[in-house]
Amino acid sequence: MTEGSENSSAQGGVAVVIVAAGRGARAGQANGPKQYQSIGGRAVIAHTLEMFLAHPRTGQIVVVIHADDHELFRQAAGPHAQRVTAVIGGATRQESVRLGLLALKGHEPAQVLIHDAVRPFVDTELIDRTIAAIGEHEGALPALPVADTLKRESASGVVAETVSRSGLHAAQTPQGFPYGPILAAHDRAHQLGRLDFTDDAAIAEWAHIPVKIVPGSPDNVKLTWARDIAMAHQRLSSERIHFPDIRTGNGYDVHAFEPGDHVTLCGVAIPHEKKLSGHSDADVGLHALTDALLATCGAGDIGTHFPPSDPQWKGAASRIFVEHAARLVRERGGRIANADITLICEAPRVGPHREAMTSALSRMLGISADRISIKATTNEKLGFVGREEGIAAIATASVVFPGEVPE
Repeated sequence: MTEGSENSSAQGGVAVVIVAAGRGARAGQANGPKQYQSIGGRAVIAHTLEMFLAHPRTGQIVVVIHADDHELFRQAAGPHAQRVTAVIGGATRQESVRLGLLALKGHEPAQVLIHDAVRPFVDTELIDRTIAAIGEHEGALPALPVADTLKRESASGVVAETVSRSGLHAAQTPQGFPYGPILAAHDRAHQLGRLDFTDDAAIAEWAHIPVKIVPGSPDNVKLTWARDIAMAHQRLSSERIHFPDIRTGNGYDVHAFEPGDHVTLCGVAIPHEKKLSGHSDADVGLHALTDALLATCGAGDIGTHFPPSDPQWKGAASRIFVEHAARLVRERGGRIANADITLICEAPRVGPHREAMTSALSRMLGISADRISIKATTNEKLGFVGREEGIAAIATASVVFPGEVPE
């Protein structure tokens, strides 16, 4: 199906057989065979392949797949599919391993590692330990001492006896062997109709190939059940570097003074000998904040939603604009983290009204007062603001949206 591995050598070295032909019924079939289910954003088998392709001592890699899984494998492996040899497996794991070993015959590797595709957390150190323990006539088995107390069940369903766990180990993969002897053992078992071996170390034992136990890894779990898939996904997701989707929008507005008796700033009417000119109530602070909120979700500006030419907005309270923008943000799943407004004017004084402004904004935005900042500054008598011809405002809004920043 694919070309030979880029890491392979013509002869000798360490080859790898990855067994991926099972149906994984215990993990559930709703999302396909478990080796192709997604954990951490990629298929299980993709994680497994990467570990062996990246290892400096592995050469030719054969992946044994089910006859129905050509396209699943191609999609899951992505660019890695061109770096391995894929062969069709048999009805049992034992037969699939034998077919994988046969696919290596032309390469004549000195050693071979046999690994379950659904052990995606194998690490470099475990692979190193296994390779180092393979001898000319000796295999290597990574395993963990059994920690649980073992009970043998009687035919009637009660405990018949407690089994000593002394010397007992739970076998893992990759299991490593000298290539020639393990292939011969598989061929002999096949010829004799022995199809009852549950792993390759068992076949080696039957064929009188010594197998040395090396320390396994508690992380090197086999994904068997649906909950194993879910836990693996959670583990990989927690290990990933997250880039939360935090967006910041800015807004700027200015309104000129005209004759009047008050100005409205941040939703609060403040007595003054002038008022601000505008189609609505000309609340320069809220207009700037509306633009800042709309900017966080790419929703245009205040004029897009409330055209000055539309008579329905004449004299309207600007809180309508802010509440509309906040609603659009929330409809897109956003949460407003904070709002910051700077009012630039020589008069009126803002300080005495800051608490009322903060309270008004808290109601409009639906956030607590500690997430709102209202500041005021003069323009040091410079420009139109300094000449008291109008008021300007700058607003910044920070919003957290679900998901992550795309790569």
